[in-house]
Amino acid sequence: MKRSTFLAGLLASSFLTACSSRDTKFRGYNGPQVTRIVLYKGRRKLRLLHNNDVLRSYRVRLGFAPVGHKRVEGDGRTPEGHYQIDRKNPNSRFHLSVGISYPNRADRSAAAALGASAGGDIFIHGAPRRGSTADGSTDWTWGCIAVSNREIEEIYSMVSVGTPITIYP
Repeated sequence: MKRSTFLAGLLASSFLTACSSRDTKFRGYNGPQVTRIVLYKGRRKLRLLHNNDVLRSYRVRLGFAPVGHKRVEGDGRTPEGHYQIDRKNPNSRFHLSVGISYPNRADRSAAAALGASAGGDIFIHGAPRRGSTADGSTDWTWGCIAVSNREIEEIYSMVSVGTPITIYP
C-alpha cells in the first residue's frame, strides 16, 4: 500500500508540474531569427524584422513626454537613434523586459554638456505589477517602450542580446 501511495503522489506531482509549466511567462520560439527591431515613435509601432520581412508588429506606449530624443534623466522621452538589445531581465518590475543600450557615448556627452545625467535603464517591457495606475491608454513610462504582458513574452522569446534596434521619431 505504501508503494501505491508513493506512485500516486509521484504521478500527481508530475501532472501538476506539467500543468504549471504551460502557465509560465517564458515561451519558446523556433521561427526566423529577429535580425533587427524598428520603432516608429510617432506611429507607436514596434516591428521585429528578419532581414526586410516583418515578423511581428506591436502597438506601444512610450515615455510620458514622447516627442523628441531623450536628452537627460527624468525628461520622460524615449530615445531616438541606433542602439542594441543589451540584456534580458526575467525578474523585471514590468513582467519581463528587454534592455536597450541607451545611453551611448554621444548621449552621455550631450547630457554632460547640459550639466546633467543622460539616465539609462531604457527597456521594452510589459505592464507594471499590480497596484500601478498605468492603464495602457496613454504614454506613461519614464522613457521606455511598453507593450502588453502577452506581447513582451513573445518579444522576449524572439529577440537576442545583440539585436540592433533603430528608434525613429
